[in-house]
Amino acid sequence: MIKIGEQVVIKNVRKVYRVGSEKVVALDDVSFSIDEGEVCCFLGTSGSGKSTLLNLLAGLEKPTSGTIEINGKVISKMNEKKISKFRQKHIGFIFQSYNLLPALTAVENVALPLTFRGITKSSRIKRSKDQLKKVGLGKHLKHKPTQMSGGQQQRVGIARAFVSNPEIVFADEPTGNLDSKTTKEIMGMMMEFVRENNRTMILVTHDKTIAEYADKVVYILDGNIVKIEENRNGRNTKDETQ
Repeated sequence: MIKIGEQVVIKNVRKVYRVGSEKVVALDDVSFSIDEGEVCCFLGTSGSGKSTLLNLLAGLEKPTSGTIEINGKVISKMNEKKISKFRQKHIGFIFQSYNLLPALTAVENVALPLTFRGITKSSRIKRSKDQLKKVGLGKHLKHKPTQMSGGQQQRVGIARAFVSNPEIVFADEPTGNLDSKTTKEIMGMMMEFVRENNRTMILVTHDKTIAEYADKVVYILDGNIVKIEENRNGRNTKDETQ
């Protein structure tokens, strides 16, 4: 039974991949929970299993065993059709490589998630423009990805992730391609959105300075959780870095 406040519950999750005749254990009996409105960071080196865990929570992969519950629903048991609808309604994504469609303008990229919700084109465009203005791209509405810097492209990615007001946002190494100054700007922006709207963010990184923004840090090594650390300073980090 899910306790009050717990939005994501991972129970005894194990993920095993077959590589030829061998089995590779990516995650080994992982259990923990994430509260509603919490910023949780998965911290680990390349190959630790953190991105695999993110993929499982987002329903992009199925665990070999164990269960994953989000909003009281066992997503690890859902079929592809149900999990796709669940993602459309409840989840937003921010990627390291931005994942913008090169043929579309900033407005069109941000409006894309809204097309699956039956929202009229005029409403989609308005919401997209409003969201881009919030991330400081009011003068870049008609620019395509190749006409923008990495930091600007990631701002478009943030606007796209939040335009549908999702309950949970997954961010996979969102500042991995950015310099330190732009990283602070992007992290501050993401934190402002989740704090103001009491949204949950699940962040994957190998960078300890990024982990400082989180309320909870889950340290992962070789597919195992080695430590879970509550970060009391996480909610104040934005102010300290500005």
